[in-house]
Amino acid sequence: MIGALSIAWAPLLPWLAIALLAVAAALIGALALWRRARGAWWRVAAAALVLLALANPSVVREEREALDDIALVVVDESPSQAIEARETQTQAATRHLLERLEALPETETRVVRAGRGAFGIDHQGTRLFSAVREALASAPRQRIGAVFLVSDGQVHDVPEDLAADAIEAPHHLLLSGQEDERDRRLVVLQAPSFGIVGRELSLSFRVDDLGAPEGAAGTASVTIRQDGGAPETRTVPIGRDQEIVFELRHRGPTPIEIEVAPGPDELSLANNRAAVVVSGVRDRLRVLLVSGEPHAGERAWRNILKSDPSVDLVHFTILRPPEKQDGTPIRELSLIAFPTRELFEVKLHEFDLIIFDRYRRRGVLPSIYLDNIARYVENGGALLEAVGPTFATPLSLYRTPLGRVLPGEPTGHIFERGFRPAVTALGERHPVTAELPGATAGPEETPDWGRWFRQIDAEALDGDVVMRGIDERPLLILSRYGEGRVAQLMSDHIWLWARGFEGGGPQAELLRRVAHWLMKEPELEEEDLRAVVEAGTLEIVRRSLAPELPEIEVTLPSGATETLELTAGAAGRASARLAIEEAGLYRVSDGEKTALAAAGPPNPLEMEDLRATAERLGPLVAESGGGIVRIASDDLPGLRKVKPGRDRAGRNWLGVEAKGRYVVTGIAQTPLLPAILLLALALGSLVLAWYREGR
Repeated sequence: MIGALSIAWAPLLPWLAIALLAVAAALIGALALWRRARGAWWRVAAAALVLLALANPSVVREEREALDDIALVVVDESPSQAIEARETQTQAATRHLLERLEALPETETRVVRAGRGAFGIDHQGTRLFSAVREALASAPRQRIGAVFLVSDGQVHDVPEDLAADAIEAPHHLLLSGQEDERDRRLVVLQAPSFGIVGRELSLSFRVDDLGAPEGAAGTASVTIRQDGGAPETRTVPIGRDQEIVFELRHRGPTPIEIEVAPGPDELSLANNRAAVVVSGVRDRLRVLLVSGEPHAGERAWRNILKSDPSVDLVHFTILRPPEKQDGTPIRELSLIAFPTRELFEVKLHEFDLIIFDRYRRRGVLPSIYLDNIARYVENGGALLEAVGPTFATPLSLYRTPLGRVLPGEPTGHIFERGFRPAVTALGERHPVTAELPGATAGPEETPDWGRWFRQIDAEALDGDVVMRGIDERPLLILSRYGEGRVAQLMSDHIWLWARGFEGGGPQAELLRRVAHWLMKEPELEEEDLRAVVEAGTLEIVRRSLAPELPEIEVTLPSGATETLELTAGAAGRASARLAIEEAGLYRVSDGEKTALAAAGPPNPLEMEDLRATAERLGPLVAESGGGIVRIASDDLPGLRKVKPGRDRAGRNWLGVEAKGRYVVTGIAQTPLLPAILLLALALGSLVLAWYREGR
């Protein structure tokens, strides 16, 4: 407890009135002294005593309690601190500081741990001083005696000067890491976030060897993977911008993974790889619809395709087959000639999807053009056939060169009775037919959809039967042929759903899914593995037609692996979750499929430069009068209390400034001169003045 004395004034009149009385008394007293009047000094003394009484002075005694000085120990826990022996060095230095600070008198220690954000990394870099400002919300800046920074020096929120944080105390840096460190890193300079499917895009990057001798040149081996496919390896020069040109093959996300081989001296491999996810969009979907003959469902096909603004539809209906050549002059016909060569030879590759609706052999398309379509499918094209009654006859497309790509072989039977289409057990797991609107919970039940009245029987030689009709016969078959895909709908009555007959059915949704599956849209892949980072969790979803659940292996950004068990869900999906603590690229594999997920930005500040350095914090430490100690090679410093204005750091010691702050715990106030005493003195002075004047 500390005592302190001071004088306080509590005037009985306003200070202005007392000042006016003092001036008047001074003038009168000066006049009396100038005239050498007897008793003048006694009158001046009496006036002074009266003025002193009006000012009402008192003695104030404060009881003060000394406050401890605060030493902030700021520990950098960013991922770069886990490199090599930095974490061990940091822990040893922190323990040393806490022990020495505890031995200092009148010193309070507060530990601030900073540098970690989402996934163990702050997207804005290592922000030690932001954590210091949060700690100062409960600690007055005037009591801060020292700030000890235990870090590798890679701090990204260093204030320009001490005035920015108003901390007038020494800042000391205990620097982890080794001198003259080297590291290789991969920097993504420019990457698109989306692109149009089938068009060229570019991505630029650079490989740097940090800490390499000035003027040193070299090359590095870079591996590039697109969408988890086969790797492409190229050799690139160090320090020069490089460009990757690629095409998106499908709509939706496409991960581009880039990895550079380790350098001669590496601090970490976490900044040797990066992943960029590019979202693919289709410019326009070009569809060729060929109707073999006019029928009630033709308008339904046209309406559903024209309702999508992203679809460019080319529709031909064969109204005048060759057998109708009746000698009518061409100039009297309003019909144009069917542009077979232009469509099926010159521009065939420009179409994304070809649909045959109730088409039959009529001599319009020669076999060579049908063979072109078969090769179009084999090379990656998409074909949908909605069969009609002639599919069961020798006029079927199955009896042409196109038959080799069709999965369903006609048996020659046609069912002409009402039935309700249903999803098969396999279809319950297939993304094209799983969870269709209005579908039932199990394949043994028939959905409450409107009836169809015709089905052409076929044997499924290949592919997956995802919908069934009369007597469990195949109704919708999905198949792969070569690089392309084929779908067969064994009925021409889907238009009844579009008309709302008996409540209708999900015609638009079913055909949309079939078309997107044919064009290899990722969300409709029946064998698929996906991984995405959301809210600090790695979400893994596997979709498969097989009920078996393999183990999932996750490769973390650090290179460590974890094995997860899948949990079965609905519609062929199974999922798993993993709480993530590292930023970077996560590789997920089920043994066959591979998925990538990136946590954090492609070039986080934390991974920009992993070398330990005092360059960022050096100016601030020098301005504050603090010291820098490299804890990997130097002896850990001693600590001492220093007075204001003295040196704050020296050889092998760091100082904590004594601030001398206190809090007042009590106040005692006593009048300096009692009023009765002042009155007696004033009256005595007047009596002496009168006595002196009377002599």
